[in-house]
Amino acid sequence: MEHHVYPLKKLSEDSLTKQPEEVFDVLEKLGEGSYGSVFKANYKETGEIVAIKQVPVESDLQEIIKEISIMQQCNSPHVVRYYGSYFKNSDLWIVMEYCGAGSVSDIIRLRNKTLTEDEIATIVQSTLKGLEYLHFMRKIHRDIKAGNILLNAEGQAKLADFGVAGQLTDTMAKRNTVIGTPFWMAPEVIQEIGYNCVADIWSLGITAIEMAEGKPPYADIHPMRAIFMIPTNPPPTFRNPDLWSELFQEFVSQCLVKNPENRATATQLLQHPFIKAAKPSSILRALITDAMEIKLKKVEAEQREQDQEDEDNSDEDEIDQGTMVRAGTSDMGTIREAGSLGGTARTMIEQSDMDTMKSQLGTMVINSDEDEEAGTMKRRDETMQPAKPSFLEYFEQKEKEANCHDDSGEDPGHNADNRKLPAEGDLEELRSRLASLDPQMEQEIREIRQRYLAKRQPILDAIEAKKRRQQNL
Repeated sequence: MEHHVYPLKKLSEDSLTKQPEEVFDVLEKLGEGSYGSVFKANYKETGEIVAIKQVPVESDLQEIIKEISIMQQCNSPHVVRYYGSYFKNSDLWIVMEYCGAGSVSDIIRLRNKTLTEDEIATIVQSTLKGLEYLHFMRKIHRDIKAGNILLNAEGQAKLADFGVAGQLTDTMAKRNTVIGTPFWMAPEVIQEIGYNCVADIWSLGITAIEMAEGKPPYADIHPMRAIFMIPTNPPPTFRNPDLWSELFQEFVSQCLVKNPENRATATQLLQHPFIKAAKPSSILRALITDAMEIKLKKVEAEQREQDQEDEDNSDEDEIDQGTMVRAGTSDMGTIREAGSLGGTARTMIEQSDMDTMKSQLGTMVINSDEDEEAGTMKRRDETMQPAKPSFLEYFEQKEKEANCHDDSGEDPGHNADNRKLPAEGDLEELRSRLASLDPQMEQEIREIRQRYLAKRQPILDAIEAKKRRQQNL
């Protein structure tokens, strides 16, 4: 619940005509994915905290705005509210309700602990109420999973990323990861034989297993294999059924019915004893507090680490007079040991030109290139070369070997930073492995297809034989 007398219903007409930066103060980034970024922001007009999702858009803007206006008609406490949208450069800014605790998958990951049966029942009950509302509005969510169930600070679970926003993010994810994750998909969705609202119920059953076990079934196998296995295998179950009550197992089995015509609806599942016995959302507060404390400690630890790193960098910037002197004009100042020049003092003096000094001892280098951190020292056991990125050094070395047939005498196994490069044989092996990855996957797909055809062919032959017999009769 928001701490305002008048909770935000929608953005004012005046706000929607301005640039988004004039309407919102962006406070922090909440997350990032293949679809874009989500930010926490302050709506200046009312002081309300909102979430803003920035999605790259390559579609017709007017169509998207029209569809988002339809999404604004959704008004349920179990569905994340959408307040409005802006188009900024090539990004769509979608303004929506802020859920401070994050997603259920975020909480599981932060605590490194799966949920209890009571916690799952409470979250699934709210999710079913959200699905019942969406399905009544003739909307299919299409992407139910723990990552799309958000919790606010009071423990209320809300569905996010449905409708056009879900379709946009899903399209971006598929474009960026080659294949979308099929683990939550209903068999009929994978088979592309047409599907309706109960496809979300299958995904909810998989999500219940995900909350109980930390990941969905088949998560450990390649997505391409999962696409073949989900429609052909029996419905998945718990890895260790003894850990869970019969009621919970029965609820999940009612969600995971392969034939969509026999699968329960959201309204029917809300009457299931497992859901009817669910505890109020207040039982999730301890879980949320725990996760938020862990998150705060992580942020503080990262900040301390950053401060320490900045402090170390500033210490390196200070010159310890009388010990080392950095070059002022050349790209690289080479420091050499006075003892190697015959002197008894151990003070290091600057070499006046860029020639490298042959020495039994290692050469110390202070980088003064702008791309390197000032004052960083590197120790080299080899003769020093002008500073170059290691990949350039490697390719130049290979070119020199090809042209000069190894007359250079330098050890090709080391580069300028003393990082060991792969030997020629290792590199070739890596290249051959890389080249064989796609053919291996294609071979696996071919083998699966062959097995499928091998099982299918006798049936087709039998049908054909029966047809011929009927014709003969």
